[in-house]
Amino acid sequence: MTAATGKPEKIRCDACPVMCYIADGRSGACDRYANEDGKLVRLDPLKILEIAAEAGGEVVPFLEREWDGEIVPGPQTFVTAIGAGTTYPDYKPAPFIVASQTAGVDMVTVVTEGIFSYCGVKLKIDTDRHLGDECAPVRADGEVIGHVTTSEYGSQMLSLGGVHHLTGGSKKEGRVTCSTMLALCNGETADLTIDGGTELTVQAGKAPVINGAIEERMRVGCGSATVGMFAAQWKGLVDEVVVVDDHITGVMSEHQAGKVIGWQPTGIKINGRRSTPGRYFQVAEPGTGWGGTNLTDPLKIIGSFDPRTARPGLSLLMVSTTGEHAAYFELDENLMPVEMEMPERLQPSVKRIEENCEPALTSVLFMAGAGGSLRSGVTEHPVGLTRSVQKALTYVSSGGAPVFIWPGGGITFMVDVTRLPRNAFGYVPTPALVAPIEFTMRADDYRALGGHMDYVMPLSEALEGKTGRQSDHILKGRRGVTHSGANPWPTGPDNYPWKRGA
Repeated sequence: MTAATGKPEKIRCDACPVMCYIADGRSGACDRYANEDGKLVRLDPLKILEIAAEAGGEVVPFLEREWDGEIVPGPQTFVTAIGAGTTYPDYKPAPFIVASQTAGVDMVTVVTEGIFSYCGVKLKIDTDRHLGDECAPVRADGEVIGHVTTSEYGSQMLSLGGVHHLTGGSKKEGRVTCSTMLALCNGETADLTIDGGTELTVQAGKAPVINGAIEERMRVGCGSATVGMFAAQWKGLVDEVVVVDDHITGVMSEHQAGKVIGWQPTGIKINGRRSTPGRYFQVAEPGTGWGGTNLTDPLKIIGSFDPRTARPGLSLLMVSTTGEHAAYFELDENLMPVEMEMPERLQPSVKRIEENCEPALTSVLFMAGAGGSLRSGVTEHPVGLTRSVQKALTYVSSGGAPVFIWPGGGITFMVDVTRLPRNAFGYVPTPALVAPIEFTMRADDYRALGGHMDYVMPLSEALEGKTGRQSDHILKGRRGVTHSGANPWPTGPDNYPWKRGA
């Protein structure tokens, strides 16, 4: 109570650089910490993974409610960093440094939430459609939050976030960048626009919505690959096949696949840059039409047929790399293609292209660099942790999910957000994202790299809610989550190439 007003004093939260003063009954700017009767309380519960050995290794539901205090011992329980708290300011050890055993080897898992300004989101959008020129700005709520990057096979790629958008621009740019990344990482939708390109609605693990239309599938291959895959199935059914593609348009009669099976020349001419026989670049501009081009009429890429080879009645199938667009033509007396109804004999082959396409999805990968404050929460000698990770002596996970560690200096990692429990990410209004990260290693390796050995606790004590360091906040609760069978078990022996002598 303050002497002047008799009201409860505000308490100061030091879980991030904002250092909020929080009134009783209120939460801080991040909505993750609150003042409850003068005590700092972490609102979202600590997340715990569990897998039951007695179920033959199968994943079973665990604590799909508030934790009832039951202790599940041994390697079947893993304390994630979700809800654990941070190491800010830098001198503090990680909230949980947990001892356990795996295959008879003493292990330590260091659990903490990282505050990441140097972070971003990589989007893989399965579509042949042109979303925007390479390096074109990507916007959310009118603010530039990223750019289009190099496209990959059957997918368009976006790079969002990064420190320059979070902190290098206006306050609104940073706020919008942070909120958009947070939504995507937590499995929510985000509406994006690309300068000079399309409007998108994207969500991890869901089909993208492009200019208001749901994308159904990604291409089976480029035009050349499609010709090769289905050449034998078209032989004898049609005189010529052109597979329209923004990358490589394939022409059956000229392609090596056609030559091998004895396909006869047709005298066709393609308006584009010939790469190798039967393979053409730049037949049209990129777009959202046939095969990722701007074509609505595929005949625009067809030149005059050579009268020395072509003949009236010659049949031509034009199809896109997803089978979404297909048309059938026959040459008239002037060797001009005339569209006709798709013959029944060709319908199964077009359908087969569709059937061999995978469903279109949006993939969201969170990418961040684990810096000084996070590493000092693990060890008094931060570079030791970096070298341990680089040597594969330390296994890194995020919310229990496996991560990809980039080679080279530092600890730069990527994780598929769909492999984490829902709502695993948070934020601080500096702005920055908060993401879980766990480091698991042999106990003797942890000791050798200068770990905070005085703060190591048994797994059973961690499950009871105790922390290895002097408590700076109270955990509101613990909630178990079902371990995803698609993920390797974080403390499983298969993850540890250092199990030497075990």
